[in-house]
Parts: sequence; structure tokens; C-alpha cells
Amino acid sequence: MDLQAYLARTGQPQPTTPDRITLTQLMQAHLAAFPFENLDVQLGTPISIDPDAIFDKLVTRRRGGWCFEQNGLFGRVLEALGYDVRRISAGVMRHVIGEMSLGNHLALLVRLEGRLWLVDVGFGGSQAAPLPFEAGNAQFAPYAVALREVDGWWRFEERYGEGDPFSYDFSDAPADEALFAQRCAELQVAPQSPFVQNLVVQQRRGDTHSILRGRVLITRGPEGETSETLQNAEALVERLDQRFGLAVPEAAGLWDAICARHAALFPDA
Repeated sequence: MDLQAYLARTGQPQPTTPDRITLTQLMQAHLAAFPFENLDVQLGTPISIDPDAIFDKLVTRRRGGWCFEQNGLFGRVLEALGYDVRRISAGVMRHVIGEMSLGNHLALLVRLEGRLWLVDVGFGGSQAAPLPFEAGNAQFAPYAVALREVDGWWRFEERYGEGDPFSYDFSDAPADEALFAQRCAELQVAPQSPFVQNLVVQQRRGDTHSILRGRVLITRGPEGETSETLQNAEALVERLDQRFGLAVPEAAGLWDAICARHAALFPDA
């Protein structure tokens, strides 16, 4: 892996010490540089979890990706910088979906300062710093997050305002890599996959979080929340470029499907 190319992509200097302050800076720089996005799924372009393919996509071609890519790349970077990293398998909304969710999310545990820390740059941007691997709450504006034990599982929750929490459950055991490969393949093609059903792009920069779901672009920050409904394919391509740094002109070909999905979800809009 070309560590210097990664650091150039995130605008970070070469770290000298693998400490918690540096880890926090690396997390925030990664989140600001790499949007969470599923454009390849929407475009029908196969996604690989091969480390070299991930590096080429995110660093060389300046794209974003989902958890298998984001935390896959970030874990390699941390290891190259001297951090003790463990890949862990999680299930997004396991308490709702059930055991079939297990393996649909990759997160990281980092041993540092004599304890474990949850590190996740692949959940859309709600976690902006390492979380001690223990029950507790934290504020990563504009989100409140929590880590707690529930029925033998650890659960990470994110919440915006008074809305319902979004979560994933996990254990501290090393990840089942074969299950990751299976879930990565399934999530690209299964009709019930949220990544197949909807275009999703998210990115945190500082305390501002941008979320594009289909036609709707939401911005959450210190001043509250604003929303914009995109009106045409040109606006979609422009927002992807200007807001998220994604030069993907072929996304214009998704517009008809995005509009059909929007009409199905919001028939009275």
C-alpha cells in the first residue's frame, strides 16, 4: 500500500506516534476525504473487497465506498502506522432484521493506551473519534452516539435529535472474513438490499453532515437541518461533484430509477 498517496488524499502529514490524538485526526481526515457511497451498486459495477482494488478505487480514483471498503482501507492504514487493529463483524439493525444481518458491516477495534477503542469510518460519518470499548455516551455533533451491552451483544447507536436510533450489534471476536465476502456479494444484488433500492451518499466534514438519499439532499449542522429535492439529472451530477467531491457523470443515467423510487416512497409529494 502506498501510504504517502493515502496521506496526500486526506491532506495529512506523516504521523510520528500511534497515539489517540493522532488516531482522532486520522479518523476526521478520512471522513472528510472519503464519502460513504453506493454508486457502484446503483451503476451495476461489481465491488471487490480485495485490498488493492479498494485502494485503487478510493485513493487512486478518488471515490468513496461502503463499510467493507472504508474500514478495510482505514484498518490497513492504521496497521501501517503501527496501530494494533482487529477487524470485527457487525449486524446493522440486528434487533430488527435478525441474525441474517450479521456480517453486513465491518468495524474496527484498536488496542491503544492499554484498552480497546471502537473505530468506525464506514457507518456514514456519525462517529468522529475513537470510542472507549465500554458502555457510555458521546456527542459527535450533530449526532449523539452510545455504546452499550444488550442481550450478550455490544450495540453502537447513533441518533439525530429526537429521531429513532440507527444501530449495529457486534462482538469483540475477530471477523469472519468468509462471511464478509458473502455479505458484500449479496448486498450488491439482493432486491431487498437497501443499497440496491436507494442511492445513498453521506459525508462528514467537521460538524456538518451531508446526506443524499435518492433525490433528497439533507444537510445537518450547527444551524440545524436543511433539505433540497433535486430536480434533474444535471443537478444530481453537480451535487455529487460539488458537495461530495465525486466526479461520476455516468450517475445521470440513474435519474429515471431514482425518480421512480422517490415516487414510490413519497406518493403524495
